[in-house]
Amino acid sequence: MRQTTLPDGTPLPVLGLGTWRLGEDAGRRRDEIRTLHAAIAMGYRLIDTAEMYGDGGAEQVVGQAVADAVRAGDVDRGALYVVSKVYPHNASRRGTVAACERSLKRLGLDHIDLYLLHWRGSHPLQDTAAAMQALVAAGKIRHWGVSNFDVDDLQALAALLNQGEPGAPGCATNQVYYSLGERGPEFSLLPWMRERQMPLMAYSPIDQGALAADPALAAIAQPRGLTAAQVALAWISSQPGVLAIAKAGTLQHLQQNLAASAVELDAAERQAIETRFPRPRRKTPLAMI
Repeated sequence: MRQTTLPDGTPLPVLGLGTWRLGEDAGRRRDEIRTLHAAIAMGYRLIDTAEMYGDGGAEQVVGQAVADAVRAGDVDRGALYVVSKVYPHNASRRGTVAACERSLKRLGLDHIDLYLLHWRGSHPLQDTAAAMQALVAAGKIRHWGVSNFDVDDLQALAALLNQGEPGAPGCATNQVYYSLGERGPEFSLLPWMRERQMPLMAYSPIDQGALAADPALAAIAQPRGLTAAQVALAWISSQPGVLAIAKAGTLQHLQQNLAASAVELDAAERQAIETRFPRPRRKTPLAMI
């Protein structure tokens, strides 16, 4: 699979697996664990979750699936990149550390590879950043970042970090809603991040399934034996400095999404996509789900 890199050079796959809406129903949990385990076995190496998803239930599902996959010999823990997020209302200096400890317990892991502030809240960014840096120093997390931050938010964070202790770990990434149907980040956010070699993690890359029914994408997909959703994923996962977090509920969709990350679109196909989904010509508010 193609890769992108964090600012410190750590490689990440251009396609990860999302877990939003998992862990909400105890009756489905066993099937969800099996599906996640199967995803790891077929090659997924980045898994995205959050304390918000299922009130911690998704983290429990992820943790059990990871444990099962490691126990079965399907993957080494060191080959997996687990992402979780802290609620804004928990993101005080002490609260961030406490929330991370709770997430680690639910996940059954000794560290989280990437820990994000889910969106900007009322706690000062300086306090959240200090807590994140302390968690890195303690070995509880490997990297930290943010989610749903626009350029002005990142600039405010960067100004605080520039005033901090030299050599302290900085913000590694920003996870936002980015897709063919929501290309707003391309106007100013994505260029700002690219200049700083900070990858953008795109959630809802197929617009919560809406792009799977798009006729223009289907017309591109059909001659190649692909689906419209695969074309949408191929497009976004090929953008420089971008990785996509896609959710799939069936083994077939998991396999299709994984295969999409290797699809190369030609110039004519890209032009057809640009015609159907033109890039933004002005700044728009950052979309959120």
